Amino acid sequence: MFPILKKPFACAFRSVSHSRVAFPRALTYSLTSRMAQKSEQEWRAILSPEQFRILREKGTEIPNTGEYNKHFGKGVYHCAGCNAPLYVSDTKFDSGCGWPAFFDALPGAVGRQPCFMKGYERTEIICNACGGHLGHVFKGEGFDVPTDERHCVNSVSIKFDEKK
Repeated sequence: MFPILKKPFACAFRSVSHSRVAFPRALTYSLTSRMAQKSEQEWRAILSPEQFRILREKGTEIPNTGEYNKHFGKGVYHCAGCNAPLYVSDTKFDSGCGWPAFFDALPGAVGRQPCFMKGYERTEIICNACGGHLGHVFKGEGFDVPTDERHCVNSVSIKFDEKK
């Protein structure tokens, strides 16, 4: 899939031309908003400390504690950082992983990039509008979903807008 580096590095925003690793352009993202250009101070002013830790510092919430893990209302999930729509509730499923799981995102809303942490490789998912860390995507786990993917998303990274 992706080449393994001799020296692991944390998930980081890397453009294709500046990356030390080669990966398919389809997995890269494009920041389409001035939101990504906010300073750390500006992000801290609009996000809670926990949102900042997860969205901007690529943290992870404790499993089975998130607001949306067992939430199955009808509506749209938006980025908690910039309010961009990311997922519709029809793509959410109960994976039992401890975080909200979706099998697909809205077209163009979520980017992917390789993430090498703790000695192994994963695929990070980020908001294409602001670059906020959402979680990771896993493929081939055998869930009965159309894409054979699980977008494992931190509840803190999203907010729900109920269909009326």
